[in-house]
Amino acid sequence: MKIEIHPDFSHLESKILDILKHFEAQGETVYKGSRNVIKTFDVEEFELNIKAFKKPNFFKKIIYTFFRPSKAKRSFLFAQKLKEFGIGTPQPIAFIEERDSIGLSKSYYICKHIKYDMMFRELVSHPDLKDRENILNQFTQFCYKLHENGIEFKDHSPGNTLIKAKEKGKYEFFLVDLNRMKFHESMSIKQRMYNLRRLTPQLEMVSLITEEYARLSDENSENLFRILWEYTSDFQKKFHKKKRLKKKLKL
Repeated sequence: MKIEIHPDFSHLESKILDILKHFEAQGETVYKGSRNVIKTFDVEEFELNIKAFKKPNFFKKIIYTFFRPSKAKRSFLFAQKLKEFGIGTPQPIAFIEERDSIGLSKSYYICKHIKYDMMFRELVSHPDLKDRENILNQFTQFCYKLHENGIEFKDHSPGNTLIKAKEKGKYEFFLVDLNRMKFHESMSIKQRMYNLRRLTPQLEMVSLITEEYARLSDENSENLFRILWEYTSDFQKKFHKKKRLKKKLKL
């Protein structure tokens, strides 16, 4: 077993390792999917999120052992990097890897639990949401800061940004599901718009995002809308085509 823990939380190491011995039976499940499980645990004064990644198949065991960092390690390293840039993400605590005779067997990413008010997807599904346009503008400012720092968040989808309301109409944004990121010296306008293509299929939201992004970047808003809408439409076509194919295969 390998554990790497943030220096500020090294005193929690033995308790975290003890939790993992009982991970299946204890804790409160936040999310359970076909690939990953997320649970919360109370440790001293902290509430921790522990994400258990799906056991890799034979080939991925080899890849994650010899050629590429595990998803847990990438999540931990990328979270620290986001923190260095002043980008919101839950405080990274540790990552843990277990290995068998072949290679990586299990891996976990641990961070502080955040009590949030909504996910970005609620802006998409609830057009009458209170203060929606203001939240969307501030979210666009958050994305602009990401891009200005050369950060390409590859899983920039509606469920991967948590939103927390502050005082006087101010909001904080936190990225989650961090294992796929790329860091650039700079990003072109097309790269930036391409990075936003998965957020919403709604023309009205795309228009609001590109208007605010144009204001921040001194770009032409009509040009930004044209680029982002083209990328969004293409993504939606591929997404729904994939869904139809999966449905046919299940019949």
